[in-house]
Amino acid sequence: MTATPAVGAGRRVPTAVMAAIAAAWTLALGAQAVGGGRGLHHDALIEGPLPYWAALALFLLAWQVMIAAMMLPSSLPLIRLFAVASGGQPRPQAAMAAFLGGYGVVWTAFGALAFAGDTVVHTVVDRSAWLQSRPGLIAGAVLVTAGAFQFTGLKDRCLHRCRHPGVFMLRHYRRGAAAAFGLGRRHGMFCLGCCWALMLVMFAAGVASLWWMAALTALMIYEKTSPGGRRSVPVTGALLLAWGGLVLVHPAWLPGALAGAI
Repeated sequence: MTATPAVGAGRRVPTAVMAAIAAAWTLALGAQAVGGGRGLHHDALIEGPLPYWAALALFLLAWQVMIAAMMLPSSLPLIRLFAVASGGQPRPQAAMAAFLGGYGVVWTAFGALAFAGDTVVHTVVDRSAWLQSRPGLIAGAVLVTAGAFQFTGLKDRCLHRCRHPGVFMLRHYRRGAAAAFGLGRRHGMFCLGCCWALMLVMFAAGVASLWWMAALTALMIYEKTSPGGRRSVPVTGALLLAWGGLVLVHPAWLPGALAGAI
């Protein structure tokens, strides 16, 4: 890495990034307050009157709020380092926009795949009386999947990359907007690799379920940035496995927000 930051540049996270996070949480709070988030839930959009492409577009628009509110906070250490490294470029703002764009593309693709997958699930459930009579089956499976993934080597490797942003920057940073986009995309893949299962729980809960958003955001930030994050990963996995198992056996343990998972 050969960037020379401008004097005083990049010592803080760019104001625009913090503003985006604040705006996303403000929108989520507003949606919770007025009950508007229910109309953006993937279930309501899939089963609603909109054409499928319009429902997907509306969902992905709401998903951008989720990305800003939940994923950007856990990536602030790397964003801060990138601001320092790119401060000496002729157009540092363009480089930052490209970096965040690459990051956003990864998570937007995940949201689109999750929406498409949920469409398939809805189709299968609608055609199966057996599944319709077992409301905890799919939601329990989501919780069990998220819990099991906490113990995988992929989770550990991706978290290791996210916890050491300085090493990541030294290996992969290059100047220019195109390189910044690639760097953001690469970081997004590692971020996706360690958080996709937890975000699948968030997807099942809905795009404006404030308590789930807050709890899972705090958990991902702690896992990715705290020295004690490594120790918390198996604890979270065990809790999710136990909770998912209870839901599978006895649907009364099904969280209300996850009831819409089927």
